[in-house]
Amino acid sequence: MKRISLVLMILAAAFMLFGCPPKPKPTNTETPPVQPPTEQPKEDIKPPVVDDKPMISESQFQTVYFDFDKYNLRSDGKSALDANAGLLKQFPDVIVRIEGHCDERGTVEYNLSLGEKRARACMEYLNGLGIAANRVSVISYGEERPAVSGSDESAWSQNRRCEFKIISK
Repeated sequence: MKRISLVLMILAAAFMLFGCPPKPKPTNTETPPVQPPTEQPKEDIKPPVVDDKPMISESQFQTVYFDFDKYNLRSDGKSALDANAGLLKQFPDVIVRIEGHCDERGTVEYNLSLGEKRARACMEYLNGLGIAANRVSVISYGEERPAVSGSDESAWSQNRRCEFKIISK
């Protein structure tokens, strides 16, 4: 019995001295795999739509002026119509109305007739320059819509005119 006790004591002492070997510390030698950067799907970015189409406005058309009691075109009127024809050729979808006007002198009927003759003279000139007749219409306002009020030659000369109005673009 003494022998067994002695052996047990030796084993207990050896166990105390040497004990269990320490657990190896986990080493983290393994690095996580590096993921290559993923490309985000690019949205189909479209540049903003810029309407670079040229625009036209009524202010670009020139007014045609006439002498007293006349509807024949003066040289300055023909130059204005040449410029207006250029605009109409540049914008082939534009349809215009030529408005004939008169000064306050004359009867209403006479001025309506004279305003129409002035507008038709402008239209026929444009037709001669190649502008299709279906793109131009005429109307006479006689003395009803003066550009300038007054009863002197300065006002009258500005009221004897044809103006261009855009009907359709």
